[in-house]
Amino acid sequence: MIKTIQPRLLSFDIEWTPDPMAAEALYGVEDNPPYSIPDAYRRMWKEAGATPEYPRPWVKTMLCRIVTIAGIFREVGTDGVPSLKLVSLPSDPHDPEKCRERVILEAFLKGIGRSKPQLVGFNSGNADVPILAQRAVVNGLPGFGFGERPDKPWEGADYFSTASDFHVDLQQTLGRGQNTPRLHEAATICGIPGKVDVSGDNVWALIELGKVKQVVDYNEFDAFTTHLLWARMAHFSGLLSTPDYEREQKLVRELLDKEIAGGKDHLLRYIAEWDRLRAITAKY
Repeated sequence: MIKTIQPRLLSFDIEWTPDPMAAEALYGVEDNPPYSIPDAYRRMWKEAGATPEYPRPWVKTMLCRIVTIAGIFREVGTDGVPSLKLVSLPSDPHDPEKCRERVILEAFLKGIGRSKPQLVGFNSGNADVPILAQRAVVNGLPGFGFGERPDKPWEGADYFSTASDFHVDLQQTLGRGQNTPRLHEAATICGIPGKVDVSGDNVWALIELGKVKQVVDYNEFDAFTTHLLWARMAHFSGLLSTPDYEREQKLVRELLDKEIAGGKDHLLRYIAEWDRLRAITAKY
């Protein structure tokens, strides 16, 4: 299932919305607040095949802009003991400059290029990794090492090869076709919080209302969920022993407590949901 665990690993998730600039460039539609649903968004959804029953269909990732990125960075020390750190972008959701897509992308790609972690995502092969490359190209950014590829997959980090262990898509690992679960489904029945308060369908509205902080909070929930699901699958794959798996869950809990003590009160809801689901799934 999962072949390896690299010394550095990042369980990550990205949030994006249709890009008003793309609507203007492609269709000549300017983004004109104070509309509750900007004409630019409406046109993007129309071109993507909107219907009365399905008014906000999937828009190609290259035509969307990244608004937040969150991840759990795992690093194994010289003593063999892992440590976890929460990473969130924009670093200050109240600062318009730091909320610019170009600034978010540059910070993230530099971090990946510098530490070359194993990337873990959910549907990241179809969405998160492609949008990183696509939007970096749109913004005219270099790859900062993220876009580099070794001659052979085993000779270094390759985030674009299915033969490389440096990118793990948990969704593709769990299923194909009609048996492919959503993150919310896979996590929840495993006793891990799925969607808490917000779903991806609401991100565009929150961004239009200037509620970037709320999107960052939601993005952090998904990062924790992705990491907990990765740990469960690494346990199944024989890469984490049962004591190691239990330690990983403890490390996540300690990280949650640390972030809450630092002022991230929204994570209290995550812990409450985790406790609720664990009580239910304990029946297994």
